[in-house]
Amino acid sequence: MFASRVTHSGLRSGSNAIVRFCSGGEAGSHAKPLITKVPLSEPVAWLPKPIYASSSGISNETKVTTLENGLRVASEPKFGNFCTVGVAIDSGSRFEVACPSGISHFLEKLAYGNTQNMSREHIMGTFEKLGGICDCQSSRDTLIYATSVEARGMPEAVQILSEVILRPQLQPEEITDARMSVTFDLEDLQLRPEKDFLLTEMIHAAAFRENTLGLPKVSPPENITKIDRSTLFTYLKHHHTPKRMVLAGVGVEHDALVEYAQKYFVETPPIWETDETIANVHNLSVDHSVAQYTGGIVQEEADLSDVSIGPNPLPELAHIVIGLESVGHQHKDFVTHCVLNMMMGGGGSFSAGGPGKGMYTRLYTNVLNRFHWIHNATAYNHAYDDAGLFCIHAAAHPSHLGDLTQIITRELTAMNGRMSKEELERAKVQLQSMLLMNLESRPVVFEDIARQVLATGKRLQPQHFMEMIKKVTDDDVVKIAGKMLRSRPSVAALGTLKRLPRMADVSGALLSGNGLITSLSKFAFFR
Repeated sequence: MFASRVTHSGLRSGSNAIVRFCSGGEAGSHAKPLITKVPLSEPVAWLPKPIYASSSGISNETKVTTLENGLRVASEPKFGNFCTVGVAIDSGSRFEVACPSGISHFLEKLAYGNTQNMSREHIMGTFEKLGGICDCQSSRDTLIYATSVEARGMPEAVQILSEVILRPQLQPEEITDARMSVTFDLEDLQLRPEKDFLLTEMIHAAAFRENTLGLPKVSPPENITKIDRSTLFTYLKHHHTPKRMVLAGVGVEHDALVEYAQKYFVETPPIWETDETIANVHNLSVDHSVAQYTGGIVQEEADLSDVSIGPNPLPELAHIVIGLESVGHQHKDFVTHCVLNMMMGGGGSFSAGGPGKGMYTRLYTNVLNRFHWIHNATAYNHAYDDAGLFCIHAAAHPSHLGDLTQIITRELTAMNGRMSKEELERAKVQLQSMLLMNLESRPVVFEDIARQVLATGKRLQPQHFMEMIKKVTDDDVVKIAGKMLRSRPSVAALGTLKRLPRMADVSGALLSGNGLITSLSKFAFFR
């Protein structure tokens, strides 16, 4: 009865308020409705003024402390009951020069296993009590161990991180399980309808042939049985050293993080120092070579006519990626490349999205919206510490592969032309929006801090990049586009490749200024 009276009263009160709002006066008045004339940029006159919290006392400073063994500890405060703590290491596939390729792939699978002082069950049980999660991901130049737990569990998280990074057991049964998991990953990559990962591997192999960033991120099949316990410990001993690490935390007290880093990463030695017999090579040299861009082609003829994972058949596609030499993330033109990447944009013909998806980017307006037979066209800018790769990935039926290649070369050469002010401003605003939206996530802030401090020893705040994006001009974009087009192209192709043009024709089209492949025919092949 009471609920009924409250509900009816609330409805009557709400109805009167709506009428007053719509008419600009009391209910029942005959004033002209004003609801369509309320500007979105001004406060609503009929509503009380909001009370805003002051941000003057909030500090976003990233504090960095270097411990006596060279380990850097970085942190930033963030409101909330949870924190993210992790370690970023100068490790990854680019450093696997003197070791079998695939070690980083194995380390991902072996993460958070049994350690010198903790069992896997104890580690998982601790995370469960703290409402936490853990993860380990490797890239070409970085290996990251990360945890998110309740803020009160920060000490336990730091202790677990030190155990899994510096004191893993790597027991024979764990390595056997890792081999099975790596084998499954390789099989899954071949069966998966999406070929993005394979094409990323192929374009890096073409762009940086047999050096640093061109080394495989996943283990080659022939190396699965070669990687054993002593090989893994040899790599860990020489690459997982304190000077190559950053312990970063978001939502933690900096002094407390430094205290526990000192206790678990400095005062407690790693397992290879207490047991020198576990590593089979004691003087392995760590590769410090600079990435050498070479350009070239990697192609794989494959039957992709039956890649369906359900009852509905998927179209047969041929994939091509054309890449150009870009710059690293420390280069002064890095932000300009990011703006150009956003302006090119792209995506899939049937991908979901909403406002901000990028429907006015060039690869949508000039490619996907004009050619119904193109399944996908997307621009990527891969940036590393000392090199970069700007590329466009596209896919269509194999019968259209020649035309598809020419459309992509045409769009690449068009980057060197003029653009409208609206087009450039849209790309800049979209890049700023994406940057700020991503940094609303605590794990993303953690990774940003860890990677920046690992690369430069400090962290630049988002406002710095916002200002740099704002300063980019159309002349800046044209200048870096022209420089990229003068580099030797890199090409990766996968599928039925009978209609694939020759490498020389692609190079000539990119240098021609119009992107046209003059000798395009169905008998043209890469040689």
